Amino acid sequence: MSRTKSEFSRKLKGYQVLYFMLLPGLLYFILFHYVPIYGVVLAFKNFKIMQGILASPWVGFEHFQKVFADPNFYRVLNNTLIISLYKIVFAFPIPIIFALLLSEITRERFKRLVQTISYLPHFMSWVILAGIFISIFSLNGPVNAIVKLFGGDPVLFMADDRYFRSILVMTDIYQGFGWGSIVYFAAIAGIDPQLQEAAIMDGANRFKRMIYITLPMLLPVISIMLILRMAHVLDAGFDQIFNMYNPKVYGVSDILDTFVYRKGLLETNYSYATAVGLFKSVVALVLIVLVNKAVHMMGGKDHTLW
Repeated sequence: MSRTKSEFSRKLKGYQVLYFMLLPGLLYFILFHYVPIYGVVLAFKNFKIMQGILASPWVGFEHFQKVFADPNFYRVLNNTLIISLYKIVFAFPIPIIFALLLSEITRERFKRLVQTISYLPHFMSWVILAGIFISIFSLNGPVNAIVKLFGGDPVLFMADDRYFRSILVMTDIYQGFGWGSIVYFAAIAGIDPQLQEAAIMDGANRFKRMIYITLPMLLPVISIMLILRMAHVLDAGFDQIFNMYNPKVYGVSDILDTFVYRKGLLETNYSYATAVGLFKSVVALVLIVLVNKAVHMMGGKDHTLW
């Protein structure tokens, strides 16, 4: 026991700088991710502000019954799933393709320049980006200027149900593909160069090396990123949609997060909003377990989280 204790003390002293660097991140997760879990009990109580959480009466699953009986809930759930699946199908592969193509560029200065430019939108808030895109797709914006140039009538894209979801997906790709490619660049950098050299000796061109060497070596990372992405299938992007949508497109853009925002903060129905949020968390947990299990059963034992 004393030996184990002394070894722990020695390691603690040896890595104390690293532990100190870990502390801010650890405190962040404790304060903003674990402490708020206590608020989940609101979903099972008839919360009264003046009584507080502890003194508010228990009502069991009453709020969940109201949620599942509310037709608006199914409308926003449908919108959330559609938008999120669109983003998975169209936005998830883009960082992979971008990393594969950019890794084939031999001019390092040009490669670093393209990478830096692709990262920039990630550091711009959706408040700024939404203002830019609303101007671009406005009646007097450049998109409608092109439409007029080809003899068409101007379209108010941001208030049209037919185009709004497509705009959400395109703008989400623009904002996140550069930053999302970082993990794939790191994985590509870790590939043994001897594999590439052997393929060159066998006469494989760049495209074949990318398809038969680089891409298969990326599969473990792609599998893990897809599993993690599926955990957020009910997170269609609150910041983006909240700053870009308007009442005319509520029918196709109102999602669970905006629904919870209105119910919880605007209507002060905290217990109902908490019940919807807890439903999201349970679905996310089930999905990440199922996807992880599916990848494991398909032979990707080394490509799963556990």
